[in-house]
Formats: sequence, C-alpha cells, structure tokens
Amino acid sequence: MTYALTDAALSALLANAAGDELLRVRRESGLEGKELGKAGDAAAQALLAGLLAEHRPDDAVLSEEAKDSEARLSADRVWIIDPLDGTREYSEGRADWAVHIALWERGELTLGAVGIPGEELVLVSDTVAPAPAPADGAQISLAVSRSRPPAVTEPVREALDASLLPMGSAGVKIAAVVRGQVDAYVHAGGQYQWDSAAPVAVARAAGLHTSRIDGSPLVYNDADPYLPDLVVCRPELAPRILAAIAENTDGDS
Repeated sequence: MTYALTDAALSALLANAAGDELLRVRRESGLEGKELGKAGDAAAQALLAGLLAEHRPDDAVLSEEAKDSEARLSADRVWIIDPLDGTREYSEGRADWAVHIALWERGELTLGAVGIPGEELVLVSDTVAPAPAPADGAQISLAVSRSRPPAVTEPVREALDASLLPMGSAGVKIAAVVRGQVDAYVHAGGQYQWDSAAPVAVARAAGLHTSRIDGSPLVYNDADPYLPDLVVCRPELAPRILAAIAENTDGDS
C-alpha cells in the first residue's frame, strides 16, 4: 500500500502533534497536579488514535493509554506509543517529559520518534545523528530518575566512578544519551514496552548499545507488555556496565 506520508514522516507528525496538544492542555485547561496529568494523557491519546486511524487504518496499536488487544500479536505492523511519558514532570510544569512513537514490524523495531515538546525537539531514528563522543578526560555520567532512582544505579556508578544527572521521563533520559549529554542510562524495577520502544529505536540508530540488564535483547510486541529493565549506553561502556550489574545486583531492584 502506498501512503501519502512515509512512516518516518508520520512518526514525526504524530510526535509534534501530540506535543502541541499537551502544551495546549497545560496552558489552557486551568488544571493542576494529577488532574492535569490525566487530562494531558487523555487528550494526547485521543489525538494519536485519530491520526493513526486516519493514516494507518490497517496497523495495530499498543498504547499505555488504551485497552490492549490480542490482535496485535498476529499483526505485521504495530505502533507502540506512549502519549505522555513523564506525566509527573508534565503536571509539575517541567520540560523533561516526552512523546513516544515507535513502529514494530515482523519482530523488530524499525522506527522511533521521541518528541520533547518542552525543548521543541523531535528525534527520529531515520535522521538522528550518531551519538557524539565524549570529551577527552571527561567523567562518565549516568542519567537517573529524579524521583525514583533504582538500586541498580549505585553499583554502576561506583564501577564507572560516574556522576549522576537526575531527570524525568525515560524518553528524556535515553535522548540525553543520544545527544551526548550523559553516557548511559540504566534502569531496573519496572517499565513497559511503550516506555522504551521509541527511544530505544532512536538510540540504536544513533549507534548506541541497548539491552536488558542481563545483556539479553529487548523484545517488543510481546504478549506481556511488561519490560522492566534496560541499559542504553555508549558501546564501549556496555561490558563494564553489564559486569557491574551482574556482580553487584540480583536484577530485581
């Protein structure tokens, strides 16, 4: 089938449109806190669902904000989306939240777009630049949750003698590795496929290492959407990070 928009162009359109809608809701709704977060989630989901139904009516969708369907398990193409990653940061008026748009095809992620509306930025896997090399002699840095840093972070920080940079959503953290703002992001203790699919697709396109914390592949469009842990880092750091995790944790925290 021939579409008016390529998948890459559509992913960028979706990320931009949802970002604009989320900013509008935050600016105009008069809501605060959890109510603002709920309104933003709902508005972005409705917009994305409508655009996907219009532009890719035959594709399946897995979204944090919509009821799952077993139909996606037999589909060749599945959009994996998180309309608002970092609801807490969004509701607090911060900029470190994101919109995730990923496309999975026949067993693999083939496309990802991560929108960071607070910075007027969209990273798309087909155009993202290679992750920049660190400055000579620079201390290694790790992105870490500003509200719920996992226990796995400390052994990795110690093994690498790294500094920590707290920030919001998973998409923003992985984008920070892609952009060279930090060298790695390590998470364990709970995420879902929509939390990482789009940023992982972008990270892979930028030449970064992506895996589970035991080094196994990240699998998407699985029957169970739970995907609790990941490592995204510069490739040369992966052996040290994975070894530190294996030596110092049981993988459960």
